[in-house]
Amino acid sequence: MIYRVLSAEPLLAAGATAGPVLGLETGSGSASIGLVSGGRIIASMSREVKSHGADLPIMVDELLHEAGIAIPDLSAIAIGIGPGSFTGLRVGLSYAKGLAVGAHTQIVGIPSLDAIALCGSTSPLARIGVQVCPVLDARKGEVYTSLYVVVADALEKVVGDLVVPLDEFASRIVGEVLFVGESKAADAIAYAGRSGGQAIVVGAAGFSLRGSFVAALGAARVAQDEVDEVATLEPLYVRAPEASVKSTAVNPGEGTNGTSRGRVDPAACGS
Repeated sequence: MIYRVLSAEPLLAAGATAGPVLGLETGSGSASIGLVSGGRIIASMSREVKSHGADLPIMVDELLHEAGIAIPDLSAIAIGIGPGSFTGLRVGLSYAKGLAVGAHTQIVGIPSLDAIALCGSTSPLARIGVQVCPVLDARKGEVYTSLYVVVADALEKVVGDLVVPLDEFASRIVGEVLFVGESKAADAIAYAGRSGGQAIVVGAAGFSLRGSFVAALGAARVAQDEVDEVATLEPLYVRAPEASVKSTAVNPGEGTNGTSRGRVDPAACGS
């Protein structure tokens, strides 16, 4: 899968006419939220949570109060749809749908790894040709990941979303790479070095902006009138939840929400 995600400044400019958009990302152990309006990030917050269901509404209230914006003022809710924690994604999407219905506003589903990769693109080390690799813990010894290359004013996604053992994926990456994520991103450095890669981890401050980039990606979609239906928007799990494995007939590589589902050959990595 190859497509381009606008880098931060042109992305924010692309959504400048959309009005205030709230972004929510709940696919990991921390929740990240952000608010964009008029082509800029006007508020952001990231916090470790014990329960997304209990803590997310509190965070949203705090963020909107800080920004001086009420929920009815929002032009859209943008929600990270995954891949990521099954529970976190379900809770986040349910909450986003409730907000959208209650406020009579639009909803936009955003691939979570696109937003996380954009956190890496803000690093001064993200020069043209450098690779950006978002990494989220998928448990069972695996990670959710994908691979992007920095090009002029954008990130080019060269490997689609997948779930794979971290060592199997990272050890095949050749060249300079920025890993973005939590603990597993730090683990990736040792594996990347085996193939001669030059690896750096984007710090926690960068990763904490992923909710804001969900909002920015959502605003750009709203500006193009490309929104989703509340009733049909679903999480992008990549790996099926255990409870539904037997009843889910999905072939490797079959698409959901325009993103590959299943495993992708990690041999496709490299610059």
